Order: sequence, then structure tokens, then C-alpha cells
Amino acid sequence: MISLPITDYRHFNFAECLLFLNRSTRECLHTVRDGAVYKLLAPEGSPVLLRIREEAGKPALAADVLYGEVTPEGERYIRDFINKWLHLDGDMTPFYAFSSKDALLGPLTRDYKGLRLIGIPDLFEAITWTITGQQINLAFAYTLKQRLVQAFGYVLEEGGHPYHLYPHPAVIASIRPEELTAMQFSKTKAEGIIRVAKLMAAGELSEEKIRALSFEAARDTLVAIKGIGPWSANYVLMKFAQHPQALPLEDAGLHNALKARLSMPVKPTLAEVKQITQHWQQHAAYATFYCWRSLYHG
Repeated sequence: MISLPITDYRHFNFAECLLFLNRSTRECLHTVRDGAVYKLLAPEGSPVLLRIREEAGKPALAADVLYGEVTPEGERYIRDFINKWLHLDGDMTPFYAFSSKDALLGPLTRDYKGLRLIGIPDLFEAITWTITGQQINLAFAYTLKQRLVQAFGYVLEEGGHPYHLYPHPAVIASIRPEELTAMQFSKTKAEGIIRVAKLMAAGELSEEKIRALSFEAARDTLVAIKGIGPWSANYVLMKFAQHPQALPLEDAGLHNALKARLSMPVKPTLAEVKQITQHWQQHAAYATFYCWRSLYHG
């Protein structure tokens, strides 16, 4: 069992995090069951199946190893991944203090208190998920991701359940766009996903490089890649790199949430979204995430 301490435990609610993780029946990269989340990882290239649950009597989560062997280096990888995935080291106090004075955000932090920003610690997954989700609804985006993962990712059958790993960039770099368009990816998306895969497989784009850059430099690096616009770049920097100021202004979900929470007759224009969100600054990522949460009535 690996114990994972939680920073700012009074502002942590695992059940709320599980609700968000369980929002789609098409999710194939983790499974929520019996108050825990099951996740397959590959530290040092070998599959390790984890059950992540609350650790009784402690301000911590526990990761039980259900399959595979974990070396000390592998344990460091697992700790780092889960910490980034569930933002366990986040100090929520500044965001909650900021939100308490805000008419829009205050009710959200009360309704969903303890929700952490659920990240995507794998850069390739984060970027290709945003490409997949461009200009389609969330349900279809999950369907496309499921097809991609099941066709090209690794699967472990354990205890009667399948557990999947996201495809490695080198695998996707070797396929043709037609293999993705056959799954109903558009030609543009298929080419964009393979383009990113080739950049990462060649080492021209890496997790280390993006994490080492400032927010602005990382955003410019991503937008310079064909197929990645401002929305995708901000989404990646929010979910992968945990930049607190990342704000995907063009996001349809954010627009829908603002319309509902502010009782607007129609969805706000981009100019109106900028005006509504301009004071979020270093709280933009969490403010956006809590707005997204309000769209899911779990």
C-alpha cells in the first residue's frame, strides 16, 4: 500500500472527486467502483493496477497495488502521477477565499467543496484529448477516445474487468490517418493527433520541456503546432501543467455554465466571457473547472 498525503485536507472531498471522474459511462482509462478509483499505470514500462481509496483515519489516500511489481523508482512515478492527477498537494485556501467574495464562484465552492482539479498528467493524452474534442459534444469525444484506446492502447484483464493504458506516441506515430478516420475522427483531427505523436516520439516535444517553460512560453510552444489553438493550449496547460492562470475562453462548456449560473438568455459572446472572467487571474483554472462541474448533476 502506498500512502499519499493530502495538502489542505479540510478542502478535500474524495467523494466529490469520484463523482467528477465517473461522469461518463464511456470513460475507459479509469473505473470508479465501491468508493475507489481503479487506474492502470506503467511505471518503468510495466503495467501496475492500482486501487486508490481513502486511507482510514489519515489525511491521505491509499493506493493498493492489485497487479504488478513496484520498485522504489516505480513508486515515485506513481506518487507523482496521482498527485498531479488529483492535485493532492494543492493549497485550496486562496481560491476558496477569493471565491467567497464572488457571486458566481461562491455558490460553486459551497456546492462542490473539496473538489480538486482533476488533471491529465500524460502530455500526449492531454493534447490529443483536446484535439479529439474540438467542435464536437463531450459524449462523442469520449466515444472517439474509447475507440482510439481500445485499438492502440494496452489492455489488462484482471478480476473480470478490462483496464487500459493510453496509446504511446510511438505507436500512433506509426499509423496512417485513414486508420483514425475509419473510427470517425475527422481528417484534420487524425492528422493532428499523428503530428503530435511524431513530435513526441522524436523528442521534439516532451513533458519535461513543457513543464520547464513559463505559462506564456508553453502556450506559444503549443499554439505553434498545427491543429492546436488557444483553447487547446490553455486546456493542456490547465490539466497537464497545472498552470493556475490557464483560461480556455473559447470553451463551450464554460459558456454554457456561465449562461446557466448567471441566468443569461443566450450564451455569452467571447467578449462577454472575457469581461466576466477577467478578474479570475491566478484562480482561472480552478474557476473554470468548478464551472464545468456545475454542468454535471451528479
